[in-house]
Amino acid sequence: MEGGILIAKRGARFFGLCALACRRSIALRGLKFSLVVGPILTAINQGDVILSGQLDARVYLKIGVTFLVPYAVSVFSSVAAILSDEAAAPEGSG
Repeated sequence: MEGGILIAKRGARFFGLCALACRRSIALRGLKFSLVVGPILTAINQGDVILSGQLDARVYLKIGVTFLVPYAVSVFSSVAAILSDEAAAPEGSG
C-alpha cells in the first residue's frame, strides 16, 4: 500500500508543477523569451539553410523546436524559483 501512496504523492506533485507552469504570468514570460531568443537561435542554427531557400518539413520542425527551447527553459526556471522561494519561506507565512 505504501507504494500506491508514494505514486499518488508523485502524481500530485507533478500536477502541482504543471499548474505552476500554466500560470498566465509564467507562460507569458516564457512566450516573451521565446519570441526574443528563438529568432536569434534560428538565425544561428538554420540561417544558412533559410538563406539558401532549402526549407523543407524537417527544417520547419527544427525551427519550431528552436522556439520551444527558450520557452521551456524560462518556464522551468520560473517554476524552480517559485519552489525555491516556497521552500525557504518559514512555515505558516504563506
